[in-house]
Amino acid sequence: MMAKILITGGTGCIGSVTVYKLLQFPEVEKIVVATRSGNIAPLQLWQGKHLDSRIEMVGLDVSDYEAVKTLIPQINPTHIIHLGGFQSPDCSANHLKGMEINVGGTMALLDVAEKLPKLERFVFASSGAVYGKRSQYPDATISEDVRLTPSNHYGIWKLAGEHLARLFHDNTGIPTVCLRLNTTYGLGRDRGMTSAPTAAMKAIALGSVGNEIIPFAMPYHGRENYHFVEDVGAHFAACTLQPFEGYGIFNIKGKTMEVEQFLEIVRQQAEAIGLGKYTDISIAGDALPNMFINDLNHEQIDRTFQSLPLTDIGEGIRKTLLAFTSPHPHISTSPHPHISTSSHQKNCK
Repeated sequence: MMAKILITGGTGCIGSVTVYKLLQFPEVEKIVVATRSGNIAPLQLWQGKHLDSRIEMVGLDVSDYEAVKTLIPQINPTHIIHLGGFQSPDCSANHLKGMEINVGGTMALLDVAEKLPKLERFVFASSGAVYGKRSQYPDATISEDVRLTPSNHYGIWKLAGEHLARLFHDNTGIPTVCLRLNTTYGLGRDRGMTSAPTAAMKAIALGSVGNEIIPFAMPYHGRENYHFVEDVGAHFAACTLQPFEGYGIFNIKGKTMEVEQFLEIVRQQAEAIGLGKYTDISIAGDALPNMFINDLNHEQIDRTFQSLPLTDIGEGIRKTLLAFTSPHPHISTSPHPHISTSSHQKNCK
């Protein structure tokens, strides 16, 4: 059966690369991209100036229940990927609005989805923010069934979304997947605290464009769990379309290492492709410890779904640097990229 996929937040970093990966499946007949912004530039990063003819853009704020109730039945999708929501900086700046979008919007979408006649799969974007502090878990890696004690509003609301997705499955029997992820790096990753690794690479690329050195200091230190952006898109696409029954929560595949180790690989890869002289990346002197979880165990998703990628960190960094030094509409002509500061540590994810 051909798939008609609705994806909320489809013009975000993860949404745009997920659309790109979905288009590689021959059974995909249409992808309806629901977005508040209507900005197609993130999609063009992956597809070029002219978007695939199978893409349809619609304006939607998932927290507007009346709009959701009217629009979604008209689309009548066979699959839904729910990526839309406030990130941590927005959630911290406006708690009530964050709850309205991240919890209320998820509830509105699931409420309408229960009544869709052709729906075959619901996929929810959760987060590693649902876990507690790393120190509370004594094992070497962290599996999906440990005790969850989110340390910020964003994590609490993502956990609420998982419970709403479970209830949706209980009520409908429709296969439902929740994917937990941490630091996505690569093309299009421009917002949030965990965009800092990508911002470091962007500083090098912009320096090469302007023939100058742009220093970048990471606002945190410690261990971090990294996911290459194309891998994340491939996970969402595969978990939407591959065979699956029941309700499942999965850590997506990634690699944990020290922030300084990641930066050293960036330096090595920059040197290898001729950008070494533009490299001045470090950890800020006032950097705080990374508060986000790491060492996620991804054995369960590997057992459940087939051929999910896990790109080597060096290869992912090389691809990112090359992408940033190629002509792309997202690269600012300003000589200095936005640089997060350590004061954001408590607010961002």
